[in-house]
Amino acid sequence: MSSALEFDPELELRISDTALTFEYGLGMFGPQPEMRRLDAIRPSLLDPHCAGPDPVYGIAMDIGREQDRRSLERRMLLFGAVIYAAGSLGDEPVRSQGHVHAIAAHSGWSPPEIFEIWSGTAIIYAQERAADDPGRCIAITARAGDQVIVAPGWAHCVINADRHRRMAFGAWCDRQYGFDYSGVRAHRGLAWFPKFGLNDAIEWTSNPHYMNRALEQRSPRAYPELGLKGGRSLYRQYLDDPESVMFVPEPGRAANEWPSFTP
Repeated sequence: MSSALEFDPELELRISDTALTFEYGLGMFGPQPEMRRLDAIRPSLLDPHCAGPDPVYGIAMDIGREQDRRSLERRMLLFGAVIYAAGSLGDEPVRSQGHVHAIAAHSGWSPPEIFEIWSGTAIIYAQERAADDPGRCIAITARAGDQVIVAPGWAHCVINADRHRRMAFGAWCDRQYGFDYSGVRAHRGLAWFPKFGLNDAIEWTSNPHYMNRALEQRSPRAYPELGLKGGRSLYRQYLDDPESVMFVPEPGRAANEWPSFTP
């Protein structure tokens, strides 16, 4: 059995009711999701010895319509789909590892990423650097249909903010994607740890291995400076105007925006 997503990504895609997997419809391509195990997440957690769902999430990198495959490959674009388990990791929400995008050889940039929430409630947490001084630290609560951009070089993770249900999202990524965990692991996580507090509200604990920086919490915003148009699915925006998302594989197109960019 499978279920429809809360937000329509305008792809023939459903989520399994029994596993952290997707079902592809007619004319779609995509792999079976890779399972991310709890042991891989532990280095990013406040309590690395906690118990929780295992696998934590399933990730399918490179999905789309078969008729678009060659265009996506030529443009160095890749669309990913991710589904998170319900539950918690001890007192912490289900989440990904903190990481920075590795530099892509074809562009020489650490690529940005565009997230689109499909079901559930997510928090995209991002900080400017995985260094002693993390710079700006921002946590954005996003719901079905919301879109969030993380800039080149920012360390980040995605969090399932509701322990009672699964969460799913899609993302435009660089085809030469890679993950650098070194800075985050050297600091035993990101600069802020989310935890479930009273009535399952998300509370934040600072990581003492960084300089103390304030945490900004807010809702998603629009991105007119990058040409992204809200109100349409990310995949539809690509179909209507492929150039609108080309700042992902070619970050140099927005080089003047990134130094002061706010997710």
